[in-house]
Amino acid sequence: MTQTTATRFSTLKQPQYLRSALKSRIVHLGFGAFHRAHQALFTSEMLEKTQSDWGICEINLFGGEALIEQLREQDHLYTVAEKGADSTEIKLIGSVTESLHPTMDGKQSVLNKMTEEQVAIVSMTITEKGYCADPATGRLDKNNPIIQHDLHHPQTPDSAIGYIVEALRLRKEQGIKPFTVMSCDNVQENGHVARSAVLDFASLLDPKLAKWIEENVTFPCTMVDRIVPAATEETLQEIAQLIGHADPCGIACEPFRQWVIEDNFVNGRPDWDVAGAEFVADVVPFEEMKLRMLNGSHSFLAYLGYLGGYAHISDTMTNANYSKAAFDMMLKAQAPTLQMPEGTNLKSYAALLIERYSNPSLKHQTWQIAMDGSQKIAQRMGGSLRHHLANDTDYKWLALGIAGWMRYVSGVDENNQKIDVRDPMVAQLQEITAQHGLNKSVVKELLGIDAIFGQDLVENQAFVEQVTDAYQVILDKGAREAVASL
Repeated sequence: MTQTTATRFSTLKQPQYLRSALKSRIVHLGFGAFHRAHQALFTSEMLEKTQSDWGICEINLFGGEALIEQLREQDHLYTVAEKGADSTEIKLIGSVTESLHPTMDGKQSVLNKMTEEQVAIVSMTITEKGYCADPATGRLDKNNPIIQHDLHHPQTPDSAIGYIVEALRLRKEQGIKPFTVMSCDNVQENGHVARSAVLDFASLLDPKLAKWIEENVTFPCTMVDRIVPAATEETLQEIAQLIGHADPCGIACEPFRQWVIEDNFVNGRPDWDVAGAEFVADVVPFEEMKLRMLNGSHSFLAYLGYLGGYAHISDTMTNANYSKAAFDMMLKAQAPTLQMPEGTNLKSYAALLIERYSNPSLKHQTWQIAMDGSQKIAQRMGGSLRHHLANDTDYKWLALGIAGWMRYVSGVDENNQKIDVRDPMVAQLQEITAQHGLNKSVVKELLGIDAIFGQDLVENQAFVEQVTDAYQVILDKGAREAVASL
């Protein structure tokens, strides 16, 4: 640690483990807000209790160069502010040992690091779109431009999938034991999605390599949960006031955290359970609980909240109609579609989520949660919708949530102000909405996008009519009244 870094963070409780003894045994792709407040924090707290040597090398593949530069200037230390409704706890995270960026250090440096013998896990928070998967099939979208680039230039990849496959090829070639690939993204059965993408990509390059990966590499599923708003100037100023100086890498989050991990590691793993993680044989029930109840209601609140004039999730909770609608959606639309282990109390879970959403200390923007809806809607609402359609049960909350997304991607809010829609499919979405204008005729065409909704939903006339009716209510009465009508 440099003297300036030591001085800068000297007011905080220092890590009790010897950071110089850590090795980069984990390579993490995606040094974003969530990872800083979740996996890196769990690892730091695990190190406090085990005195092991599991350090993390952080890699941003796209953008974020300034963040990596700043992290290096701080000797890879940064702060996490856990903000409860009444108090804030500051934690100094010391589990990061080094960092790389292909733009700053070259692609070969990244591949060299991933090939080092001590690297046992490559973990990822690369968002849904980082897997380059077709949302409808879950398989690799081989026509994705970045995948096309990597298939033609496999030794100088751009995508996370391309880097992983090339690093595994090099390890195979050099006789080095493979690493575990661990997804930590909010993607249903994220380990299976990662596995499919990697194997599909490898098969297109070299079927023998694909077979070796299939037989030797594990892809555990994980369920991650913590509300971590994107860092804003306001957040960073607040952290600076709390610790006495600026920390551009600092991040704020809620006190609650959860990490459920399938215990399936090919080359060893840290004892994250000592820091509160839970190793299980099957993550899927917990994952679906979270995706449908938390993420599904989050999307509902994001689109209808933004349209209703609410900047933050906690703002929507000040409206009793939104709070009740979110709670009812969890228990009446999502919970009945789940198959949970005996003893799971979904009513208590829903109540805890409403409490978390209501935390005024967290400025979690509805706009932020609304991003990349084309990649999220199917996972958060699609499975539940199909359950209700098969059983002829009530799904009006899901229909309104989807209608809210459709109204949002028009790109114009209820005050005729532009919405900055961020989505990988934004061009296609806005071409469709521009053709129809704010007219219910847009509903059927949006539902007909195979990559989002598959082919079955648009063929269900009752479903199309219910979403169309919900969309018309939003047009006629506005989002707030539409939510109240539930």
